[in-house]
Amino acid sequence: MEETKKCLLDDAFTSAMALTNSGVPQVPDRYVLPPSQRPAIGSSTSIRDDTTLPVIDLSLLHQPLLRPRAIHEINMACKDFGFFQVINHGIPLSVVKDALDAATQFFDLPVEEKMLMVSSNVHQPVRYGTSINHSTDKVHYWRDFIKHYSHPLSKWIDMWPSNPPCYKDKVGKYAEATHLLHKQLIEAISESLGLEKKYLQEQTEEGSQVMAVNCYPTCPEPEVTLGMPPHSDFGSLTILLQSSEGLQIMNSNKNWISVPYIEGALIVQLGDQVEVMSNGIYKSVIHRVTVNKDVKRLSFASLHSLPLHKKISPAPELLDGNNTAAYGEFSFNDFLDYISSNDFLQERFIDTLKKSSS
Repeated sequence: MEETKKCLLDDAFTSAMALTNSGVPQVPDRYVLPPSQRPAIGSSTSIRDDTTLPVIDLSLLHQPLLRPRAIHEINMACKDFGFFQVINHGIPLSVVKDALDAATQFFDLPVEEKMLMVSSNVHQPVRYGTSINHSTDKVHYWRDFIKHYSHPLSKWIDMWPSNPPCYKDKVGKYAEATHLLHKQLIEAISESLGLEKKYLQEQTEEGSQVMAVNCYPTCPEPEVTLGMPPHSDFGSLTILLQSSEGLQIMNSNKNWISVPYIEGALIVQLGDQVEVMSNGIYKSVIHRVTVNKDVKRLSFASLHSLPLHKKISPAPELLDGNNTAAYGEFSFNDFLDYISSNDFLQERFIDTLKKSSS
């Protein structure tokens, strides 16, 4: 047993789940964060639990008299947090639970089978991995994942895992449902900015959908590590399904707020592309993931983005003599090239695009 543990700790690729299953009594050194970056678990000074985070009833969007109320709520949530939860979103609870069940079965597969899909190439359409990029991470994070392109589904699904046998069907149904939900949300966000309802949807219509399926196993020392470091998502929107609490977002005062778990609800996070297209009216949300000593957490992050080579810039309708473009033009491919050759945890890609106000 001790020899097995030593092998796990020394191996160049070791999944977080393998460490948990081996019974390691403490977090290996490569997962230990500097004290200033560790989560203040149980501290009332660093985590502001008294903030009410927005929960929006999406059924209001389909009621002409109540739609303006929902649009206003979305506008306020995007300005104040870059984040909101949605209920009555139209995705059946059975589809949500089936997707989580398929993910559980996948991560429970023998490590040798999952290793067949390992890749550190961020352009790979299907890849299994641990941390963020195990081959380049200076500090590792307590997370295993599988990422795969998901739209159009018919183009990519044959590349997805064939085991467990239910994976393609159950996760495919969830991916299609979130793609439709993204269309509704991006229309509402466009409307909330005062743009034509179809403006942002037309920008993203031919774009990509990447499904990041994450597993955060139980951790012997959750106070010294994280499941994911502070970051913002690059795309337009991320629609997140979580099996339990663990996500934290940073508010305007740079305090961390724990996002409560609401059964059946989905989390909507604004990405960098919406921040740029809104010319900074809306902000992409900085968030991180904590881990737990007693509870394994699963999540589905449905990451929606503009087409790979399509150039993104602030909407012309939001610019005038007093409001000039605050960001430079860029594409999704530019972002992938950036994270392949830069430490995006030290400087966010979007920060490299900001123009000087002088």
